[in-house]
Amino acid sequence: MVVNAVCLVLGVLAAAAAGLWAWRRWHPVSFWYGVGFPVRAVLVYLTWHHVASGCKLTLKRRRLRVTLDAVPVLGAAGRGAATVVEHKRRVRRVDVERAPRLGVLRPTGLGWRMRLRLHDGQVPADYEKAAEGIAHAWRVHSVRVVDVRPGFVTLWATMRDPLTEVSVEPETGELLRVRPGKLENGTDWVMDFRVVPHWLNAGATQSGKSNLANAIIKGLAPQPVALVGFDLKGGVEFTPYAPRLSALATSRKESVDLLADLVGEVESRMALCRAHGARNVWTLPEELCPVPVVALVDEVAELFLMADKSEKDEVSKSATALLRVAQLGRAFAVYLVVCGQRIGSDLGPGVTALRAQLSGRVCHRVNDPETANMTLGDLDPAALDAARAIPAETPGVCVVAGQDGSWHRARSVFVPEAVAEQAARDHAHLTPDWGVLIGSVPAVRPAA
Repeated sequence: MVVNAVCLVLGVLAAAAAGLWAWRRWHPVSFWYGVGFPVRAVLVYLTWHHVASGCKLTLKRRRLRVTLDAVPVLGAAGRGAATVVEHKRRVRRVDVERAPRLGVLRPTGLGWRMRLRLHDGQVPADYEKAAEGIAHAWRVHSVRVVDVRPGFVTLWATMRDPLTEVSVEPETGELLRVRPGKLENGTDWVMDFRVVPHWLNAGATQSGKSNLANAIIKGLAPQPVALVGFDLKGGVEFTPYAPRLSALATSRKESVDLLADLVGEVESRMALCRAHGARNVWTLPEELCPVPVVALVDEVAELFLMADKSEKDEVSKSATALLRVAQLGRAFAVYLVVCGQRIGSDLGPGVTALRAQLSGRVCHRVNDPETANMTLGDLDPAALDAARAIPAETPGVCVVAGQDGSWHRARSVFVPEAVAEQAARDHAHLTPDWGVLIGSVPAVRPAA
């Protein structure tokens, strides 16, 4: 009987283990919400005080504690008489460690979120410093401070790195919205040019900078927009996409002319809005709304470098025109994606002024700290540290920051050049004629 009972128990346990394994293998999402997260939540609540103490997040407070002390009193008959024990109350001050108050854990697809109430004197930076220690204590991939409100912070814990493999389609089917990859919280990385009009994309060779440009072109190709290219590598990057480009400049001289066209188009749209009492082109009547223009600039440093004084005039003209487009383009549906390997203040004050107008920032792995600092340094020091920690063996991984000040680690989906070229050919019929668009003979036309 005992042997049969033991065998029965072992069989039930084996069947339960096999069932849990199959559940986790074939339905990982429901397993996480049904089993994984509840177990993790219990462990977090049970160990939070110990983890907070180890990460120096606890606060010592003195409290009054009342204790009962037993005091022996001799009997009235003197020595040899019975001893009477009298209990006296004593009030003592003791130091008590208090951990930050932990709110309700809310599950996410990759981990959980929890809100903490700060102790007096604490700031969110204290939790940012302790995030790595908390992640190690809980055996998770990472812990980040994702939301800050007066007196509260929200921590977001992820069990695994969602950027190991990224598979997503760049096309969204919505005007001026592309989906180039995934964010570290597992959601889609969406670039909405109507919300964040201008982007700075920095990265070293083989870091994923050009791949992001491919994803943007593939995502915008099926949309009714005009794509304009500035390829300062002599055209080797953007010429294959010429069927979908309304205009392409491959040298600084051509860039000066094409930028002059862009500035002129912005001024024309400005006059159109003024004539109809509209603040931007999106409030114009539908029949008057002009075609949106997205300009992609590759190797922007080439616009600012001078070999001798004879190039000073071209540099000044191109820098001024690019800055004007960045300053005025948003309201008139002219948007910029500026890419470069090297973006530093040594290129001149025009680069710093241009950066201030590019509210969207993407920083891949870079070769020098100055480029990372120019891209992210004016937003959040933590984002800068995350960008500097991107390993070379993870192309496409980057730090993305938008106009709201928040930042995320992200990774763009791999888009081979052949795929982007095919998308350009497939949607070549959507390419607006540059001369018709600007109302004059085009300064630069894409190669046939």
